[in-house]
Amino acid sequence: MALDADLILVGGGLANGLLALRLRQQRPDLRLLLVEQGDTLGGNHTWSFHQHDLTPAQHRWLEPMVSKRWPGYEVIFPDLQRRLGSGYASIFSERFHQYLMPELSDGVRLRTTVASVEPQRVRLASGDILQAGAVIDGRGVRRTDQLALGFQKFLGQELRLQQPHGLQEPIIMDASVAQHDGYRFVYVLPLGANTLLIEDTYYADGATVAPVTLRENIGSYASARGWTIAEVLREEQGVLPIVLSGDLPAFWDEARGVPQTGLAAALFHPTTGYSLPDAVRLADHLITLDRWDATSLFEAIRDYSLAQWRQRGFFRLLNRMLFMAGPADRRWAVMQRFYRLREPLIQRFYAAKLTNRDRLRIVSGKPPVPLGEALRALAAHDLHRKDYR
Repeated sequence: MALDADLILVGGGLANGLLALRLRQQRPDLRLLLVEQGDTLGGNHTWSFHQHDLTPAQHRWLEPMVSKRWPGYEVIFPDLQRRLGSGYASIFSERFHQYLMPELSDGVRLRTTVASVEPQRVRLASGDILQAGAVIDGRGVRRTDQLALGFQKFLGQELRLQQPHGLQEPIIMDASVAQHDGYRFVYVLPLGANTLLIEDTYYADGATVAPVTLRENIGSYASARGWTIAEVLREEQGVLPIVLSGDLPAFWDEARGVPQTGLAAALFHPTTGYSLPDAVRLADHLITLDRWDATSLFEAIRDYSLAQWRQRGFFRLLNRMLFMAGPADRRWAVMQRFYRLREPLIQRFYAAKLTNRDRLRIVSGKPPVPLGEALRALAAHDLHRKDYR
């Protein structure tokens, strides 16, 4: 049977979109097919990253999709307000779609619903079957019992104000707001003189989002800053996994030999939930492969994911501190203490490239939560096991 493509990527989100782009640029000999059930690639999302998350070469190939850059950002806590001079940037899904479509040309099928995925075959809801040398599934978080999760949930609104807001740089955490349902902060991106993206964000134990409440919170925050909303231009919401513990080899066994990308491959920053840097790194890693059959591709991505997992155990420890140590309305104290540290360490934290000395510095000194609960969180590395739960 003739193959429909050498490689079929199921799901036109961030990770698969970036991988398809890099393959089209670096491996034009591969016949690609990107299948997306929505009307556009990327859906309705904002992806942000820090300057030091990526190499200069990665910044260069990503640059055409970047919607906005700023030279620094601000964080606000009850007892700390600080500007950091590290660059920050965002990609909006509208720009992502506009750039990728002509680059990928006839290699994209939109408004196509997938019923099932196998290592070399995709069954569509229409009943049609697509065949390929390999299939990659990049449709987001997989349901699993192999990971114990907290959640970062948010709702954001892009707003046009009646007057200029006066912000020159993002506020990536304003935790001076009232705390409830876990660690809460407001995230603000200045997009134009009188346009903003404001997100109400929670690090919470449950994944349920209350849109009405979050919209009211955004309105109250804008009012408290002296901003009058003229129009809501766009709204987005999401729930990102924050891993507390897990059995990643068993998680990959559940994939049944189907290569995965993005959240489905557990490739995201364990503490912040940022997914763009990992998506960029995976794309650059995969374009060096010599073999693109399903088995080789599955093994390459799985081994890469497991290597990242082993290197990032410290972040899962920090996550348990954030979710388990102390009352929910005091979790902000953990992050406030972190943001008092030196800026180069904070840069390495966001890039998920902490040194041993960094790790020691982060946990040294008096913890901002009760000692007994801090020790309990440190020891709870088997939360995902049924006998622990």
